[in-house]
Amino acid sequence: MSEAYIVGALRTAGGRRGGRLSGWHPVDLAASVVDGLLERSRADPACIEDLILGCVSQAGEQSTNVARNVVLASSLPESVPGCSVDRQCGSSQQAIHFAAQAVMSGTMDVVIAAGVESMSRVPMGLPHSLPEREGLGRYLSPRMQRRYGVREFSQFRGAEAIAQRFGLSREQLDAYALQSHRRAARAADEGAFDEEILPMPARLADGSEGPPHLRDEGVRADASAQALRASRPCRTAG
Repeated sequence: MSEAYIVGALRTAGGRRGGRLSGWHPVDLAASVVDGLLERSRADPACIEDLILGCVSQAGEQSTNVARNVVLASSLPESVPGCSVDRQCGSSQQAIHFAAQAVMSGTMDVVIAAGVESMSRVPMGLPHSLPEREGLGRYLSPRMQRRYGVREFSQFRGAEAIAQRFGLSREQLDAYALQSHRRAARAADEGAFDEEILPMPARLADGSEGPPHLRDEGVRADASAQALRASRPCRTAG
């Protein structure tokens, strides 16, 4: 069996909802990273045999095979196919696994595995909440409801169940979150992410642009135990 190798990796800095990347169409954002990867690796675009792209909310600007749309918005030839993968929060990781499996099986030699998600432009839950509002039904079938006795599956309900099962207190989780933010902020200050981040012009939802976006917005360098204690807990009903 062949071995699979990662020969290049590139990403944008993470953005917050409504933040410095919220004005980018997700297809163009992902296509910019694909182009940057091709330029850095000096790979011939024609040698790419597939683009496998993870995306959870495949609706609106991320619908209609978003992976193929990224191909069409990038410098890849039109002959390169695109496959969109939804394994919820493991979607981009699964794209990497599928790409590696294609290479290891010998069916492909060069594959780009990627992911895109813009919660600013395609809000969380939109693929199921919008059809439900329009009277087109819900994803939870009668058999699923009989088996599990819940109205929905969610990370919030799952996180609460895990915390209760393993006796994880609010104080323990806040301390872990604070440590995580501090470690990430220190790593960014030390330049640990510099090589993997593609500088992107900041583009806000109103269309205005700013200096290049170089740092993950989700990392709170000023996080404190007091601020975490003051945050309102999120609980689901039922």
